Amino acid sequence: MGKVHELRPRLPDSEKITINLGYVDLGQIDLLVREGFYSNRTDFIRTAIRNQLDRQNDAVRQSVARHELDLGLRHYTRADLETAEAAGEMLHIQVLGLAVIAPDVPPDLARRTIASLHVLGALSASPAVKAALADRLR
Repeated sequence: MGKVHELRPRLPDSEKITINLGYVDLGQIDLLVREGFYSNRTDFIRTAIRNQLDRQNDAVRQSVARHELDLGLRHYTRADLETAEAAGEMLHIQVLGLAVIAPDVPPDLARRTIASLHVLGALSASPAVKAALADRLR
């Protein structure tokens, strides 16, 4: 028999959002899609968002530095939290992107080691950990 390996769950690389658009704006997007400028509505919207973010890049960089945010993916394992607890430290998690608290982190360990949690983007954690940290989320 072959070995069985447990795969770590794959994290999504995006999050679904919903927006409301006026009919004229939507029609113009559909026209551009039909004319072949974009492959679909989502392609148009992603491109528009990226263009705006590029225009505001300097302001974003300055805000990230001013608020001392970790940029991108930040993963907190059970071992990370146990190490902080052993050192008598409390974590102040500040992330712009995706903050992940490992699925094997028990809620009581999260409460004992995470003093504050400020995430601009998305937080991936078990429902129990999210509930345990609800009063520490900004």
